[in-house]
Amino acid sequence: MTLRWPAFDLRALALALVLPVAAACGGGGSEYTPYEDPHPLPEEPLVIEAESIGGYGGRFVIGQAAGPRTFNDVMANETSSTDITTQLFVGLTTFDNATQQTAPMLAKRWEVADDGLTWTFELRRGARFSDGTPITSADVLFNFEVAYDDELHPAIQDLLVMDGRRWEISAPDDYTVVIRTPAPNAMVPELAGALRILPKHVLEPAYRNGTFASAYGVNTPPDQLVTSGPWRLRQYVANERVVLVRNPYWFGIDREQQRLPYLDELVFTVVPDQDAADLQFRAGQLDALDNVKPENYSWYEENQANGGFTLYDLGPALNSAMMWFNLNKVRQPAAGRRVGDPQVDPVKYAWFSNPVFRRAVSMAIDRDAMIQSIFFGDAVKNWSTSTPGNKVWYTPDIVKYDYNPDEARRLLADLGWRDRDGDGILEDDRGNTVSFTIKTNSDNRLRVAMANFIRDDLERVGIRVVLTPVDFNTLITNLRNDFQYEAALLGLQTGVPPDPALGQNVWRSSGLTHWWNINQPKPETPEEARIDRLVDVLVAETDLEKRKEAWREIQNIVNEQCWLIWLPTQIARLPVSDRFGNVQPSVIPHRILWNIDRVYLKSRARR
Repeated sequence: MTLRWPAFDLRALALALVLPVAAACGGGGSEYTPYEDPHPLPEEPLVIEAESIGGYGGRFVIGQAAGPRTFNDVMANETSSTDITTQLFVGLTTFDNATQQTAPMLAKRWEVADDGLTWTFELRRGARFSDGTPITSADVLFNFEVAYDDELHPAIQDLLVMDGRRWEISAPDDYTVVIRTPAPNAMVPELAGALRILPKHVLEPAYRNGTFASAYGVNTPPDQLVTSGPWRLRQYVANERVVLVRNPYWFGIDREQQRLPYLDELVFTVVPDQDAADLQFRAGQLDALDNVKPENYSWYEENQANGGFTLYDLGPALNSAMMWFNLNKVRQPAAGRRVGDPQVDPVKYAWFSNPVFRRAVSMAIDRDAMIQSIFFGDAVKNWSTSTPGNKVWYTPDIVKYDYNPDEARRLLADLGWRDRDGDGILEDDRGNTVSFTIKTNSDNRLRVAMANFIRDDLERVGIRVVLTPVDFNTLITNLRNDFQYEAALLGLQTGVPPDPALGQNVWRSSGLTHWWNINQPKPETPEEARIDRLVDVLVAETDLEKRKEAWREIQNIVNEQCWLIWLPTQIARLPVSDRFGNVQPSVIPHRILWNIDRVYLKSRARR
């Protein structure tokens, strides 16, 4: 069995003319000004096909609810960071949202041997980092070494382990990387592509002296942040904006041998309020919105013809929303706290750890009413990270605990919980008032509205909920570091490609996004141990139907336990300015920026 991707070998090509830098949102004027690329093209560039050949210049401005926590792609674990770092760094492979196929990136081709275990990746000759340093197999090996570091334990590590065993990575020469897996693994090209390549020559000292986790932080001077992707950092202003500019050494070109990207700048503007983002788009200060409140869809539909933008209807989003309870335990001894103690009040931990309580909570939530009120009808029920928008992995007939308030009350009564003082709120069998706080990110009005809806629904079955909105980065700290929360409401963005095997960091008991009880040294419940084994099947199996059956069982276990209490998924409709060419919004993340390297300002296109 041998699988190959074709290579492109365009040697010693010189780029002649490109166009000028823009000065305002959406670009400046329309006059053509020649500009010489200061560097020759690589020996083996990546030729990127697009609908139209663009001209150079201009900027694309998109809003972001929160600023990045880091520019270190290996350590990033939140979209406020990864939306940016995926523009700064590339992996061996990429995923083409248009064709929905894995495609070459830093690796020009790859093949798997007949043993099904040995994968050989050939790197592009002439590829360089943004400081001009060649990208070689040594950089790939360094990034795998970092990914497998147990002390750092970046989220990517969970994708690169099979049944507790790691891949063997070697490099026979500067442009060849060999990956040997402990068992057959159909996802090697996709998983290898998820590890984006950071520069060894810059970051190895930080790794060796134990400071890698803080390297490439947001305080890194832009000229010291060396990148492998189409963009590099020009400016970071905390809580305001991130400005990226073209990487002058990037190896991507169009079919007329012009270096990409076409745009001079990609700007992420922090707009923590959805209403403010909406107003900025209408005023022309943003070129696209990736998160529109459903209540505004009708305005965009009615005004797109005369407003200079298009509203793209992408169907059910691949992002999922859910709430969960904090079941995390103390992992390191601290003052007054022993290893194994719950991170929350032991009384509440006893409630939260009971699947009967969690099912009652799920059955108290009226999702149909939520869809009609909060989402204005533009949402669908959802019970998995594989939402109805996922054409391959959506599984409609899985376990679900939908709205049934009478059954919720019965389950709570069976626990011995009663309203003993007549105030409408239950007390548990020891007389403790049944009450908890729920945190969500304050910048997302839709999530705040869902949390309020849940609060009202749970009060109807005798459970008091106190809503505590916080800023997004504080919430991430609560979830991953200090565990200062009782329940949380957030979302998960699908992996790219949208294959559940890329969600190992969520499903494995050791995963850093296994939110309800992260980073378990070993599975702490029989159900989680079973899921760990099923994830191994999901990753290793090459038969799609067998993979789907493993995924079905994983979903059923999670839903039977109600570790995640699923909420509706929004229908995605995204407005994008008509000033740009090659725009191709996709339901697969990043829904707007996935092909930003070939987007161009129409007024700057060559005549």
